[in-house]
Amino acid sequence: MKDREESSSSSSGTSRNNNNPNGIINGEHEPREINIRSFSSVPSSPRNASSKYDFVKVKVWLGDNADHYYVLSRFLVCRMLTVTKIPNHEAIKISLELKKLLIDNSLLDVSQSDLETNLFKLMERRGYGEEYINRYNMMTKFHHQRVPLVILVCGTACVGKSTIATQLAQRLNLPNVLQTDMVYELLRTATDAPLTSTPVWTREFASSEELITEFCRECRIVRKGLGGDLKKAMKDGKPIIIEGRHLDPSIYLMNDENKAPSNDSEKSSAETNSSSDLTSDKNPEAGSSNMKETENSTMEPHSHDEAMASTEAMDQSEKVTQSESSRDAEKKSKSADGSGKTKSGPEPIVISIVLKMSEFDHKALLEEWISSRTSGEKYTSKEKDRLITNLKTIEDYLCSFNSQGVTVVNISATTFPQTLDWLHNYLLQRIEEGIRSSENEAPK
Repeated sequence: MKDREESSSSSSGTSRNNNNPNGIINGEHEPREINIRSFSSVPSSPRNASSKYDFVKVKVWLGDNADHYYVLSRFLVCRMLTVTKIPNHEAIKISLELKKLLIDNSLLDVSQSDLETNLFKLMERRGYGEEYINRYNMMTKFHHQRVPLVILVCGTACVGKSTIATQLAQRLNLPNVLQTDMVYELLRTATDAPLTSTPVWTREFASSEELITEFCRECRIVRKGLGGDLKKAMKDGKPIIIEGRHLDPSIYLMNDENKAPSNDSEKSSAETNSSSDLTSDKNPEAGSSNMKETENSTMEPHSHDEAMASTEAMDQSEKVTQSESSRDAEKKSKSADGSGKTKSGPEPIVISIVLKMSEFDHKALLEEWISSRTSGEKYTSKEKDRLITNLKTIEDYLCSFNSQGVTVVNISATTFPQTLDWLHNYLLQRIEEGIRSSENEAPK
């Protein structure tokens, strides 16, 4: 059976709405269930042959008065089922069975509640019961409430950031993925931002503190370049995944808009921000990669804090400005009621993930990456060692946020599918927590 979209809008099947006006279902009756036959009895067309299931369109009506509708898409149903952790091949079969079921029973006009009732029956028949149905309902609520979602996939070179981000986007049906590498190149070539063509991890520094200071400075510049995309995501309630080598979790940890950010030190600011939006969930696979608390607390010595003071003050000022402008824009966009009060939007869900790899595997990948990028110009042994050392220093800095709630994930080729499954489940849990928190804070 071809998995094509129902693109024909002039199909003869749509005439049911004229012949049987009572076929349009409103929200005033109990959901209508269809007597589902065994899977083997559902007819199928020969391979590579067209059938009525490819062309007949089914209208799904929304609202209590059934005044809006959309055309059922097997592809979108399949994507939604994949989000609930149903395997893709099973999701394809269930979405096809749903379309066949409706057409065979001449239900070309169906309400959303009736559609979901019969979809859930098909899911249960294939062994995907209450747990998967609850996830489906949760994600439906997430999209309806338009809760802003920002997922950060942080890490150094060659740890699988792009692969993880792409796979998570497919599994969670999130279309927006931004790469900081592209933003860095655009800013470096198109603006007067103090960015160089030489990556920070290839340069020579007097100390690791100077390296981290420069890394944080470049991350802040990239953060400003992402400002427009982030503001749009916050305003429209659209989820976004950001991945790349220029991500500092402390810059993206959003605090409550009603709380002024602290200017005492970088560490206190990061702790304040993280405590309001991030939980302390731990990755069971990353236990060996989590740094000790004593090591985290001494990651940035006092001299480094002093070196970062002026940069941090500028960044905090920017955060205050953005917070104020965001509130002003929200007040203007929201309609006021009779009392003059405005409804605040749902709190954004910010999830930071730091990827790391075992030192042996990472070094092997880095050496291959270096050789492929240098072309004819070869790095000396000393330059290679410096690059690897610098990347390790940056990785330690990123992992230090584990003590503040940022999840550190160990990446390995042998356990990659299991790690991806764990991340899928972890993100669903965080989204559910965000929805619950948004509902609790909503004015009654």
